[in-house]
Amino acid sequence: MGIQTSLDELRAATRIVDGMRLADDLAFESTRDPGVRTIRVLRGALLDADQLVVIAAVHALGKIGDDEASRAVARLLSDDRPFVREHAAWVLGSGLPRADAVARLIGMTQVGGFGGMLAQRTLEQWAAGAPEHVAVGLEAALLGVREPEARARVVETLGLVRHAVAVRTLLELAGDTGEDELVRTAAVAALGQRPGDRAVVGLLHGLAARDDELADVARLSLVDIEAAASWRREPAAHGLTVAQLFLHADVDAGLTAAGAGDNGGIATLLVRLGDALVAPSPRTRPVDRVITISRGSVAEAVADLRALDGSGHHYGRVPLRHEPVPMAAAWSLRVAARRGIRRVLRAAGGVDLVHLRMADVGSLAAADVASELDIPTVFTVAPDPHAVIQSLDLAGRLTRQNFGEVDAAEHFWFRARLVQRLAANAAHTVLFPRPALQRDMRELVGIDVLAHPERHTIVPEGVDLVVVDRAVAEAQAYAAGGEPTDALADLRDLVDALPSERRPLPLIVSVGRLHRVKGVATLVQAWASGDLRDRANLLVVGGDLEHPSADEREQLDLIDAVVPSTGRADAGLLLPGHRPNDVVARWVAAARTGLPGRSAPHGIYVCASLKEEFGIALLEAMASGLVVVAPDGGGPATYVDEGDTGFLTATWHADRLRAAIGSALDASLAETDDRRAHRSRSTVAQSFTIQRMADTLGHLYRRVAADEIADRSALVGPG
Repeated sequence: MGIQTSLDELRAATRIVDGMRLADDLAFESTRDPGVRTIRVLRGALLDADQLVVIAAVHALGKIGDDEASRAVARLLSDDRPFVREHAAWVLGSGLPRADAVARLIGMTQVGGFGGMLAQRTLEQWAAGAPEHVAVGLEAALLGVREPEARARVVETLGLVRHAVAVRTLLELAGDTGEDELVRTAAVAALGQRPGDRAVVGLLHGLAARDDELADVARLSLVDIEAAASWRREPAAHGLTVAQLFLHADVDAGLTAAGAGDNGGIATLLVRLGDALVAPSPRTRPVDRVITISRGSVAEAVADLRALDGSGHHYGRVPLRHEPVPMAAAWSLRVAARRGIRRVLRAAGGVDLVHLRMADVGSLAAADVASELDIPTVFTVAPDPHAVIQSLDLAGRLTRQNFGEVDAAEHFWFRARLVQRLAANAAHTVLFPRPALQRDMRELVGIDVLAHPERHTIVPEGVDLVVVDRAVAEAQAYAAGGEPTDALADLRDLVDALPSERRPLPLIVSVGRLHRVKGVATLVQAWASGDLRDRANLLVVGGDLEHPSADEREQLDLIDAVVPSTGRADAGLLLPGHRPNDVVARWVAAARTGLPGRSAPHGIYVCASLKEEFGIALLEAMASGLVVVAPDGGGPATYVDEGDTGFLTATWHADRLRAAIGSALDASLAETDDRRAHRSRSTVAQSFTIQRMADTLGHLYRRVAADEIADRSALVGPG
């Protein structure tokens, strides 16, 4: 169609997600006619006030195999706009190394963050063909960089360069007691990727003999060296081994950190699902071993490597930073994540497949490792971040004029492209139920699920009804005059902080992470700014209130602007922070039954998320018998019966959310029996249990593993 026509179509797109998809067409057109005029048109687009057009032009220039186009992209590393610099650093990685860009890419790497990750990734790609040039640039940078974190990032990048000069410098830094511990740790971790070097092994053995954290890092590096020399991909000896991961959570069997930071529904799901996949059953489970990979300390990582054998559900930790960082800020942990995931998969041996679930740094790193170790992947595809982009676009909070600035914080463009890459390379994809699944996947994500339907399976998520039913039974017993369990006593004490005149009111409950995508601040605004505050108290469970992350702090500040922290209890707002999953289950159940003398029965549950691909907490609330309020798109719209078991609404709009909550309260308070509550539970019991999910996925995993074995046998051939 021509470069100008393609650019015109992109500018005319009514929705931002459409514009992002049309950017692919622009890049394609630039390769069809990579001439002087094409470069001139794209360079002109770089000055556009439409930031979506600017980003598309950067990527289109990067597709042109021409020195002038490459030079134009390299110049953008000095652009005044941060989002332009980031996309330029990303795009340069697909081309040939440029000497005039190395120093600026190293400078971005020193700064860190998402842009630093992109720059480091490009330097790593360039180092494969020009290792000496990149290594010399990094060594020169070390002469002038003294700040420990920046220096450690340069050292980490040097560790990605396969050249003798890099090994020499890494040995010096690792053994230098005058260096900061961060720098030495980066050097020691990098040396673990250098098998066959006696000097490296000797230094690591010496460090490993000590009794400090650096010794643990050295031990992990020795494990890496030994594994690199001896590892072979072998099929599992008995049964099937599946790895699953979520690196933004401290995942443990007891779910003790649920709701803190990024420890949300996905962490709960992985624990329950892993247990269900390997649980004894009248039917033979197709999965013998599940390995759930999450973040953890260096000491935990060392200990885990010795406990991955045998059947059952095992946990493998990847040592990242001491302090957890929000998901959006974790991209700079790519190298550490990749090394840790590789280490766990090698130590486990016989891993048949890896299930990836979201477009984050963990999936980025795990996909690289799976490709390297020749392990097939299964990927759960969802329109994320596409659905968030759509919601923000409709709400007027994301426009073409601010898209680049928002993208610099949320990384929408990179995540959307990562979804496409993970889906394209997966042996099989899993889809969540949606009201218009085929349309949404095609229009939002760009995937035609009908083109190869045999490669896609719809798998609803599930909840553990045993946990929910036990919680409901305890809440009912307390409401009938029994003694409260510890969890219910804690809730009783929490409600005691409310003024006496507010205790006859029911509870509106919401559970989840304190993150902008969860819409908690919008929920508080909707509740506090109308008559809802006079009708019910609001209980929001989630977040680390003692040590809030940047995302949590942002939400708390927005909440405080509506209800000052000193007046929360008087207003009827309860923010206890995160609680273990089993405790939360009992609190949700108590919203239905009430707390004698302290809280009226017939409370409701509200999910105010901008997007909810499925909604584990919503399903748990429905199984507990509560009327729910949920987003009118995504998974909830497939199982919430509008006007009966719940109310669907545009949760991003405070007025519509307020109206839906009011309708839900009216319906719940008008109930005189448990028939609707039984319908809610039946919906979950029939289609959305963790056991049903495990059965479906288990058979899917077995099919993927069998196909993989067949493909390998076909390649080897007879004899």
